[in-house]
Amino acid sequence: MKEYRLRKLSSIMRYSDFPGEKMPIIIIHGLGCAGSFDYTDMSFNPALKEHRKIVVDLLGAGYSDKPADFPYTAKAHAEYLKEFIEDLGIERLIVYGHSLGGAVAIELAALCGEKIEKLILNEPNLEPSRSWEASYQIAHLSEDGWQTELPQLIAKYEREGSTMWAATMRNWLPEALYRLSKDAASERHPSWKEMATGFTIPHTFIYGERTLPDNDYDDLVAMGENVVVVKDAAHPMAWEMPDATARAVQGIIE
Repeated sequence: MKEYRLRKLSSIMRYSDFPGEKMPIIIIHGLGCAGSFDYTDMSFNPALKEHRKIVVDLLGAGYSDKPADFPYTAKAHAEYLKEFIEDLGIERLIVYGHSLGGAVAIELAALCGEKIEKLILNEPNLEPSRSWEASYQIAHLSEDGWQTELPQLIAKYEREGSTMWAATMRNWLPEALYRLSKDAASERHPSWKEMATGFTIPHTFIYGERTLPDNDYDDLVAMGENVVVVKDAAHPMAWEMPDATARAVQGIIE
């Protein structure tokens, strides 16, 4: 892994930089996940071998630092990622974001759209999170008791079969999970959906077949947006089906 010290904080973000001759892809993971855990298999897939892959662990997650005083909103993550891209000297890149990492990717595109060749949003958060989504459930833990209730909720996800996700979630700073979830559950104007569909940047949405039916998917199709469906895939497709996910990304960028 490599280290990047943020300009405005003493904190360090850690990331992997896998070589390739073609345009770099920055890969942004979602809530409770880590790039170092989720995206190794996909990054080494032959479909993407010619592209440079920059796989981050967001602040508060994975191997990156976990400052307690960071706001942990999607926009706050995007702001230091913009500086990270600048400091790497990258002039053009492809941005990929999954789930709440998709919301971070949307905020990043709003900040540095002139650098982005293509924006790939894999089942992104587009509207305030809904009751069946983890970010909603975390955001609606009690104000006074969330620090006690959060480990119990993670244990529930583990009992329900999300063992790998529970493992990475336990490596997050609890405040990072809580604050990003509160951000995801909040109303905003414009919404992430309005932002994403309003971009002139070429952008494509990915959905897993097993995620459907989905209201956001239906809206995007009705709007004439570019949407790719990965056969037999569910929401955590990058680790469950890395080959199919890599081929979907390849089909979008080449």
